[in-house]
Amino acid sequence: MRIGYARVSTQDQHLVAQTDALQQAGCEKVYTDQLSGASRERPGLTQALETLRKGDTLVVWKLDRLGRSLPHLVELVSELKERGVGFRSLQENLDTTSGTGKLIFHLFASLAEFERDLIRERTMAGLAAARARGRLGGRPRVLEAKQVALARAMYQDRNNSVKDICATLRVGKTTLYRYLKAGKPAAEPVVVAEMAKPVERAEVPAGKVAKVAKKKGSSAAKSRRSPTRKPRS
Repeated sequence: MRIGYARVSTQDQHLVAQTDALQQAGCEKVYTDQLSGASRERPGLTQALETLRKGDTLVVWKLDRLGRSLPHLVELVSELKERGVGFRSLQENLDTTSGTGKLIFHLFASLAEFERDLIRERTMAGLAAARARGRLGGRPRVLEAKQVALARAMYQDRNNSVKDICATLRVGKTTLYRYLKAGKPAAEPVVVAEMAKPVERAEVPAGKVAKVAKKKGSSAAKSRRSPTRKPRS
């Protein structure tokens, strides 16, 4: 089955020419969109893709009616190919179900990859040139040096609340604390004092140790034989 898809960029444009051409090409169903091709959400295209089944063919009036760009077009047609769905464009006479159409589509895929490589190279060259001029990427600073100094002075004054400081500098609490934390001096290294040497125990002769143990044992025995008497009432 052939499924058609037509799109115009604005409400002032008409879909009649596209829908007539698609119906003449044998499309049983035609889905339409009236919005810019740069839009990511296109309800008509979504319905057309959901309707397609293996062995069907998606037909458009022109290539730029389907994809936002050449890489996006190649991505869509590749997904159709994986699902076993063909693709046909009337104006360019492109049909991926034929050998010539497959060859042309492979050329389009190569051009899309070449375009992505060019964009990547230009981006890297621009970043390198910016670094050479001392420009670093990332988000620009919210507070200047004078504002950071003012924020620290106001924060040290207990009469100023965090809410008042944020309102004065027009920043959030997270941004304020980030700048205050960045301005704190690094902690000084802790010097660990040398541990005192353990006190050496004096050596006691073995005979003296035995006498002390014997004396302790006899004292314990006496205490067991003579229990403490209760005082008289």
